[in-house]
Amino acid sequence: MLTCSLQSGSNGNAIYVEADGVRLLFDAGISGRQARLRLAAHGRDIREVDALLLSHAHSDHTRCAGIYQRLFQIPIYATVATERAMAPYVGKVHDLRHFGPGETLEFGPLTVHTLPTPHDADDSVAFIIEHDQKRLGVFTDLGHPFERLSTALRDLDAVYLESNYDPRLLATGSYPPELKARIRGDGGHLSNEEAAALLKGCGRGRLRWAALAHLSEENNHPEVALETHRRVLGQDYPLTVASRYHVSELLRV
Repeated sequence: MLTCSLQSGSNGNAIYVEADGVRLLFDAGISGRQARLRLAAHGRDIREVDALLLSHAHSDHTRCAGIYQRLFQIPIYATVATERAMAPYVGKVHDLRHFGPGETLEFGPLTVHTLPTPHDADDSVAFIIEHDQKRLGVFTDLGHPFERLSTALRDLDAVYLESNYDPRLLATGSYPPELKARIRGDGGHLSNEEAAALLKGCGRGRLRWAALAHLSEENNHPEVALETHRRVLGQDYPLTVASRYHVSELLRV
């Protein structure tokens, strides 16, 4: 498998995965123009994407889903609850296919497992993409660490893992108290420390790399996230950061 993050953060999310002639997008939080240009930077044509899978209804993951379909004719896969919640701002779509949280989807030789998460959106899921005995996790907007997440991490070859905030930066930042409580609550996001502890708990095992994802602009910095993870995991742990602003390199799984 080959993969790249087109963008990752509360300003918009989209991750691309391909293998054996199948091309998938996960989430649609950036504009159609930016998605097209960022895929083109790697020699990929967005019109050749076979499916768009949505993790949950929050707008930083769904707001351009209708545009992707109307401009590029990409079928959308979402839960019923996600479709209902995003309908007011996504606009008309003509090809939306439902799945249930926990369901497994098949796209030719690629298998996509959906993993229900406790994030504060109805039917929120993470994804595990499997091909040729390799497994990639797309694990963002997780709510809090939970047992099935830890179990799934141990069986991955690579992962995009939410590392959203630094607790000190969140505590001293300008967010209102209710938003701070939501972020660090059971339905919010993982801190750098929580993400690092999850990776440490699963050991190196088969994991070839981890891309720290969905970093907060105000409550985190790439350098802070990396320093925290390296302090917990060691300096040689294979880490990268999925940018809030730019497409990543193509990563191999």
